Amino acid sequence: MTGSAQAVAEVRERQSKVFGFYGRFMDVVPYLTLAVATALSALISDLGPADRTASAVLSAAAALWVYFGFTRMSAEPPVPLVRMTVYFAGLTVLGFVLMRFDMLYFIFVITGFFHAGLLRPLWAVVLGICATSLVVNSTVAEEPTAEGVAVYAVIVVIQTAAISLGFVMNDRMERLRTQREEAFAAREAALQENAGLHMQLLTQAREAGVLDERQRMAREIHDTVAQGLAGIIAQLQAVDATDDEVQRRRHLDSAVDLARESLAEARRTVQAIGPPTLDTAQLPEALAEVSAKWSAAHEVPVELVTTGEARPMHPEVEVTLLRVTQEALTNAAKHAGAGRVGITLSYMEDELALDVRDDGVGFTPGRTKQGVKGGYGLAAMRQRVTRLAGSLSIESEPGRGTVVSAIVPAVQGVPDAA
Repeated sequence: MTGSAQAVAEVRERQSKVFGFYGRFMDVVPYLTLAVATALSALISDLGPADRTASAVLSAAAALWVYFGFTRMSAEPPVPLVRMTVYFAGLTVLGFVLMRFDMLYFIFVITGFFHAGLLRPLWAVVLGICATSLVVNSTVAEEPTAEGVAVYAVIVVIQTAAISLGFVMNDRMERLRTQREEAFAAREAALQENAGLHMQLLTQAREAGVLDERQRMAREIHDTVAQGLAGIIAQLQAVDATDDEVQRRRHLDSAVDLARESLAEARRTVQAIGPPTLDTAQLPEALAEVSAKWSAAHEVPVELVTTGEARPMHPEVEVTLLRVTQEALTNAAKHAGAGRVGITLSYMEDELALDVRDDGVGFTPGRTKQGVKGGYGLAAMRQRVTRLAGSLSIESEPGRGTVVSAIVPAVQGVPDAA
């Protein structure tokens, strides 16, 4: 699971807990407010026997109304709109009647502010809040004076507007949350698709790289080892063709020299087949080993810097960047006359970037000629990087040094592919 997918899963889990708690609260709040109102009425209010009996019967009726009209209904979402509207109207009427017996039952009527949020569309929510506010504050306007009516109207308007605004903001936040989740899901799908495309590109690059490697090896063997062996045979044949001891020694010495050169070329070719340092180390360690050996061989200091969190990458990605580094160092030794080299490997979320800098003589890009023999020249480096859907850039000026920059997709290692 990617980082974004894990983040989405964690957010959804937290939201599920919050919504679960809110759902349980909505189920409990009407019974809780009704019980508190009934208890306070019994303890505080001075009602006659008839009023007390009537309020008790109405309280029981309200509890049954909530149970059959809401509790059992909410257990099977989605809640039917018509049934929810009928339930809310009955809840409001029962609350209004109970308040006629005892104003303390306004505590039960407050339930309407919570359950109004279950109405849809939004204008129905506002009407439900307004109806609840009218009932809750009805005691303010019991005396029909102009001042009392004005205060009652102001309270109802302000209360309705404030609570409705909260529901409106919550509705918009819910829409934004849904859109954000959809965007996360779309991004995750795109990342999965890109990962599949990257793996396809890596497979194609590996197949093309095998063919290129075979062709390069054929050229290497033909141009070095095969020619060296042909020269050795010619020298040995010359030994058999002469009786002059001096000439025989000269031909034998030449054969030995050619054999040594051919052996050196053969070893160099074998070392170029694959980067053994990547078999037991990650790319940063492999680059450190390669740069340390190069620095010791050429007596040029190399500074290696790794940024970001290093993590195992697909072998084709690591091999490509290692080869780019090796060729850049080879060019720095052969052509640049560099006195210092810097290597920066940057691990980013979706990409890997490699920069190899030297302070050598530099050159004008585009005016160099590709070598006729083996090796990974600038064109070969660019070809290898572009096979991974990456990019290679060369920045250089005469007397200003050279910077080789490669950027490739950060495709992580796959056990089967490895």
